[in-house]
Amino acid sequence: MNIKTDKVAVIGSGSWATAISKMLLENVAEINWFFRKKETIEQFKELHYNPRYLQSVEFETDRIHFFYDINEILLESDIIVLAIPSAFLPRILSDVEVDICNKYFLSGIKGIVTKENLLVAEYLHKYFEVPMENIGVIAGPCHAEEVALEKLSYLTLASLDMEKAANFARLIQNDYIYTSVSDDIWGTEYTSVIKNIIAIGAGIAHGLRYGDNFQAALVSNAIQEINRFVNTVHPISRDIKDSAYLGDLMVTVYSQFSRNRTFGTMIGKGYSVKNAILDMNMIAEGYFASRSIFEINQKHKVNMPISSAVYRMLYENAPPKKEMAKLSQILS
Repeated sequence: MNIKTDKVAVIGSGSWATAISKMLLENVAEINWFFRKKETIEQFKELHYNPRYLQSVEFETDRIHFFYDINEILLESDIIVLAIPSAFLPRILSDVEVDICNKYFLSGIKGIVTKENLLVAEYLHKYFEVPMENIGVIAGPCHAEEVALEKLSYLTLASLDMEKAANFARLIQNDYIYTSVSDDIWGTEYTSVIKNIIAIGAGIAHGLRYGDNFQAALVSNAIQEINRFVNTVHPISRDIKDSAYLGDLMVTVYSQFSRNRTFGTMIGKGYSVKNAILDMNMIAEGYFASRSIFEINQKHKVNMPISSAVYRMLYENAPPKKEMAKLSQILS
């Protein structure tokens, strides 16, 4: 992998894809960018910003090669950055007809491919024979909205190949993005999945008017819950207090930009799950992740009271008020 000469592609058109594209263009001369709709590309070219997300970020569109054909962009790119909701990944990649096993992939997806409950790296490896060593993961804490404002942010780039992790990091680091590297792709991916579930729980508590003291107890118990799970599914040496784990959890639970917390707040205020989904302008990954983690944990039997409570509220119609009351009795 040569970040100076390899062609870089972004797959996705949402806020996180837009933020990643902004970061990339700080370091590379040009990028390839995939949009599903041709009309969105035309609007982007005319306006010089994404017409739907992060409109404050202006782009030099002569440095962007736009694509709406997935096979064309994959053929024209060496490093592919995935930044779409996990629920859409199989649909987008189902049209792939070219060989991508020798490409490098960087996943900015914070969710699980739900049909088989696979992490993104596992999905790419299983269905497209991409070597695990050629896959990287972008871990937080970082919100797209703060990248747009160029507020100081921190990202961890994880890969089994530490040299590739360092190369991935160099693609996106700049004056306002500090990066670190890790070889823990399973731990960072699972943390980014579970923290969205926890954020929904925090939002529900907020909607029910639980205070900051409860939220603090929730977060301190949640990081222990995440630690138990990742140490069970992938037992390696890791410091759960690092920003890729605890930091990512905290920003997702507390930030005004957290769509998962917003989704949970709506549930806590009395919205049905269906109506909350319809009213959200963006995907709350934690909704889909809640069922996936519940199903995965049927095998591992890890004690996950917060994630389990969120699952019951979202999928078994458990009353939020009663579930939170029960949860409050076991937090310490």
